[in-house]
Amino acid sequence: MKTAALDPAFRQIVSGDHHDPHNVLGVHPEGSGLAVRAFRPGAIAMRVLPKRGAPVEMEQLDGSGLFAAYLPRRKPPFDYRLEATWADGTTLEFDDPYSFPPALGELDMHLIGEGRHEELWERLGAQERELGGIRGTAFAVWAPAARSVSVVGDFNYWDGRVHPMRSLGSTGVWELFLPGVGAGNRYKFEVRHAAETRLKADPLAEAAEVPPATASVVFSTAHTWADDDWLEQRAAADLLARPLSIYELHLGSWRWNPLEGNRPLNYRELADELAAYVADLGFTHVELLPVMEHPFSGSWGYQTTGYYAPTSRFGSPDDFRYLVESLHRAGLGVILDWVPAHFPRDDWALARFDGTALYEHADPRRGAHPDWGTLVFNSGRVEVRNFLVANALYWLKAFHADGLRVDAVASMLYRDYSRAPGEWIPNEYGGNEDLEAIAFLQELNAVTHGQVPGVIMAAEESTAWPGVSRPTSSGGLGFGFKWNMGWMHDTLAYLHDDPVHRSYHHDKLTFGLLYAFTENFILPLSHDEVVHGKGSLLSKMPGDRWKQLANLRALYSYMWAHPGKKLLFMGGELAQEQEWSHDRSLDWHLLEDPAHAGVHALVRDLNRAYRTEPALWERDFDPSGFAWLEAGDGASNVLAFVRLSGDGARSVVCVCNFSDVVRPAYRVGLPHGGCWRELVNSDAVEYGGSGVATGTVRAEEREWMSQPWSAELTLPPLAVIWLGPEVPG
Repeated sequence: MKTAALDPAFRQIVSGDHHDPHNVLGVHPEGSGLAVRAFRPGAIAMRVLPKRGAPVEMEQLDGSGLFAAYLPRRKPPFDYRLEATWADGTTLEFDDPYSFPPALGELDMHLIGEGRHEELWERLGAQERELGGIRGTAFAVWAPAARSVSVVGDFNYWDGRVHPMRSLGSTGVWELFLPGVGAGNRYKFEVRHAAETRLKADPLAEAAEVPPATASVVFSTAHTWADDDWLEQRAAADLLARPLSIYELHLGSWRWNPLEGNRPLNYRELADELAAYVADLGFTHVELLPVMEHPFSGSWGYQTTGYYAPTSRFGSPDDFRYLVESLHRAGLGVILDWVPAHFPRDDWALARFDGTALYEHADPRRGAHPDWGTLVFNSGRVEVRNFLVANALYWLKAFHADGLRVDAVASMLYRDYSRAPGEWIPNEYGGNEDLEAIAFLQELNAVTHGQVPGVIMAAEESTAWPGVSRPTSSGGLGFGFKWNMGWMHDTLAYLHDDPVHRSYHHDKLTFGLLYAFTENFILPLSHDEVVHGKGSLLSKMPGDRWKQLANLRALYSYMWAHPGKKLLFMGGELAQEQEWSHDRSLDWHLLEDPAHAGVHALVRDLNRAYRTEPALWERDFDPSGFAWLEAGDGASNVLAFVRLSGDGARSVVCVCNFSDVVRPAYRVGLPHGGCWRELVNSDAVEYGGSGVATGTVRAEEREWMSQPWSAELTLPPLAVIWLGPEVPG
C-alpha cells in the first residue's frame, strides 16, 4: 500500500496535520475486534504487548511510520503497551499516549472558555500526574489558530512527528498525556500555523532551562510549607495602619560569592544571608525585581518570557519557595515585581504564539510598545486576562508571596502613552483611556484581594490618574497602594540643588502635601533612580563628601517621617558611590569606612524608631494625622511638621534643616507640654555627623506655629531631627 493511498485521516497523521490524533491512533473498535494504530517515524517494526496474551506484530503502512494491528475477538477496555524497534537494533517499550482520555474536564474547559479559570496553572502547562495507574505528564497549551501542535523534548529527540496533541474544540486548547515523562524532562511545543512551524516554550511552564537555553522543564513541587502562622497574621493585619518599610533588591547583584567564581548567591544562599541582613536593618518587607524567567539579564526581569517560572539562574522553584519561607521566618514579607503590561518579542516565547497575534494586539498602534521594543498584552481578550489574573494568583498562592508591585501601570491606562498623534487608536468614545486595560486591572485587584487576604497590590503609576488606590466599587482601580513618583522627583530635585539655591525651590518639599492623602502612597527611592546615567543617590547630593553624606542622611530621615510607606533600593543603606549595575555585587567594602557605616546604622535606627512610633504609620493616609508646624521658612531651608497616632495619644515632631549652617535657638511649636527628647538626629556622631544635638528640651507654654507650646532647638546642619514626648518611667 502506498502512502498516497492511505486513508485521508492517516495521511494527516503522517503529515502532522491532524487536529485529533487520538481519533486515529490508539485502540478503536473495528468489526468484531480492536484495531491498534501507532505512529513512530523511523521505527522498522512495532508490536502490541497485551497485558494478557502473546505479542502481536504490527504492520507498517508502506514505510510511512504508521503501524497497525488487528486483534480479533477483543473488546475494550484493552490494557497493553507498545514496543518499537529501530534499524540499529534499539528497542523501546512504552505505554501508548493515545490510549488515555483527556486530562482536562468539562468544567476546566468551560472556565477556560469563559476566561475564569483562576487556577489555570493546575490545568495548562505540564502537570505530572497518574492516569489509569500510569505515571506521566499531562501537557496542555492554548493555541486556537494552530493547524496542529506537538510536544517535543528530550524524550522524543525533539521530533515533532512523534507526539501530536489533540484539539479540545472551541477553547483552542491542545492536550496530550505522555506516560513516563516526568520531572526534569525538557520540552517545548511545536506549533504549526499555515506554512509556519515554530518551537515555543510553554507559557505556563513552572520551570525553565538556565538562560541562554530556552526549553521548558517539567517540574512538580516537593516543598512542604510551614508558614501557616505567618499567613494567618497577614490575613488579619490592617495594612494601611501598619508600618511598611520595603527593601527593594535585585537578586543577581545583591551579594556575590567570592569563594566560588565570584558568582551571585543562589536562592538557598540568599535565604541564609538576606533574611538575617534585612531583618537586622528593621525593614518589614523585601521587594524583588522580577524573578520570573527572562532571557536577557540586562532587562532585570522586566522583559519576561516565563511568567510562571522563577528564573533558574539561582536554583529551582522549590529553592525559591525556601527563600520565601526563610524570609517569612525572619518576620519579613515578600513583594514581587510583576509585569503584565508588555512582553518581549523573542520568537520562541509568547510573540505570535500560534502564528497569530494571540497574547498581543494585532495592530501595532496598540500591540507594540514604542519605548521598550516589546509587545503589549491584549487585555480585551478574555483568555489573556485569565492568563494574567491566574498568574498573579499563582505567585501569591503557589509561592506564598505577600504582594505584587505592578510595573508600568501608566503605560496600560493610556492608549496614547509615549505615542505621537496618529500613532494611537482612540477608544470607542474617542478618548485615550484604555478601557480594556482598566477593566483588567480592576478584575486583577478584586480577585487578588478577594482570594488572598492581606495581600499588598501596589501600582507603579506616574500620572494623575484618579483613584488608583481606591476600591473598584467606587470606580477606582482597586490597588492597595500607589508609588508616589511626584514626591520622589520633587524631593530629589530639591536636594540636588546647593543649599544656597534651595530657598527658591522650597515649594518642592511642601507641594506634595497638597495631594499626599489622595492615594495610599508608598514613597519610593527605587532602582529606577540609580541607573541609566542617573548616578547613585549619594552622587546626586551637592557639596564635598561630608556634605553629600549629610544630605543623604537628611533625605532618609525626612522620608521616614513623611506620610506614606517607605521603599529603599539596595545599596542606598551603604551610601553606594557607584551607579547600580546588574553585572556586579553591591560595594560591601564601603562598610569598612565609618562614614558609610554611619549611613547604614542610621537606616537601621530609622526603621526601628519608625516601627515603634504609631504616630508615623497609623494615620499615613488620613490628613488628620499630619500638621505643618513650619512650611514657609524657605529662606532658612527649614521645615517642621508633626505626626499623630490613631488615638492622638502619640506624636512625633520632625524638624528639617536643609541648610549647611547650624541654626541655634530656633523655636518650634509643640502640640503639648512636658519634656521632648530626640528620637533621631541624622547629625549624630555615630552616623558620621558633626554631633550638634538638641538633646532633651522642656516645652514652654508659649504659643508658636499655631501650637500652644514651644521650645528652642539647636538645628544641626544638613540634618533632620525627630522629637517625641518623654514618657514618665
